[in-house]
Amino acid sequence: MEILEVNKNKIFNMLLVFLIVVSAYFAVKIVSEIKKDSLLGENATPATISFSGHGEVTAVPDIANVSFTILKDSKTVADAQAGVATVEKSALDFLKTNSVDTKDIQTANASFNPTYQYQNAICPPVPVPMVNTGTVSSNNIAYCPPGKQVLTGYEASESITVKVRNTDNVGKIMQGLGTLGVSNLNGPNFTIDNPDALQAQARKLAIDDAKSKAAILAKDLGVTLGKIESFSDNSSGYPIMYAQNAVMSAGAAVPKSAPAVIPAGVNTISSDVTITYEIK
Repeated sequence: MEILEVNKNKIFNMLLVFLIVVSAYFAVKIVSEIKKDSLLGENATPATISFSGHGEVTAVPDIANVSFTILKDSKTVADAQAGVATVEKSALDFLKTNSVDTKDIQTANASFNPTYQYQNAICPPVPVPMVNTGTVSSNNIAYCPPGKQVLTGYEASESITVKVRNTDNVGKIMQGLGTLGVSNLNGPNFTIDNPDALQAQARKLAIDDAKSKAAILAKDLGVTLGKIESFSDNSSGYPIMYAQNAVMSAGAAVPKSAPAVIPAGVNTISSDVTITYEIK
């Protein structure tokens, strides 16, 4: 009887331990699932809404960009380059007398290239009997193929860009350059030398515009705006407004009635942004 009682106690203790282990296992499992659900909730992507905003400011341009090319042909490279250098010196002296700083004059490109002409060889004269005279003429000229490219000389060129800071002088400067033998005189391109501050103002206006739209729509939808999830600046610069564009080719006469002052107008600096909010 004592042995049977001992065995019962052992079995009871074993069952008790087993139940404790099983209960602990399921308790851990349940806690794990609760944590998993909680984490899933934390990592879920919040609902968002995006708004675009636009802003722009205007300003009077403070510089004008002008460009021109000097072209010269000659039998040798040295002579062609010397011809370019002569015109270049005249142009630089003229710009200096009109208060254009040397740092605002830049050579964009300089080159020289051979020039060719396609020529056919002249065939030997062919005698042609003259009617009623019995004499023979050999004055007919004929060209015999094939022809060939013949070197005729060299062309030197130099392209120069000029930044005119006194925009009131740009008309006078372009008139003067046109009399000095330059080619492809282009401009003026009116712009703003340091647009960063104006671009920041336009961006601030664009942000305010987006925020205003967000506040109005959130009220209409009955939602609350949360934190900003993302922001993007979609600005691609600002448009340059051209007051006038003059193009003069080599040898072109400068009209006496050309204006001494070319109106610069105004430039528009714009910015576009997108703001994405979390909504609750």
